[in-house]
Amino acid sequence: MIRPPYSYREDPDVPLFDDSRPLFIFDNICVLCSGGVNFLMKQDRKGAIAFTSAQGPLGSALYRHYEMAIDETYLFLADGRAYGMSEGYFQLAKRLGGMWRLTLVARLVPRPLRDAIYRMIARNRYRWFGKTQACAQLTPEQRARLL
Repeated sequence: MIRPPYSYREDPDVPLFDDSRPLFIFDNICVLCSGGVNFLMKQDRKGAIAFTSAQGPLGSALYRHYEMAIDETYLFLADGRAYGMSEGYFQLAKRLGGMWRLTLVARLVPRPLRDAIYRMIARNRYRWFGKTQACAQLTPEQRARLL
């Protein structure tokens, strides 16, 4: 379901949060996902992106609002819109800027193929990469950046 920008602001089940920065919502039990967030935080030296766990109150409320399952994709909120799978990574790359914009060339690959590869990895991520304690891959400084 496509929702209008900032529709979560009208949803009483979504806690209020500072949405002035894009928000990356990730599975904090997944080693691949937590490791990815660790990497993203290192790349985002200016703190332009906010992060939160899909298992926390804000993350789980946003997943419900967008009628998505944690097992399907992460969520990336930017300018009040929700993105996931390959498109979410392109939106993230645009906001990180610099050399990350070069990854936008991957948009030449048809979206159904990009998303099929994403779904295969998402479906197998626990088996291939394992599970971890919540945010165990993050440093204390990185954990402090979580909403």
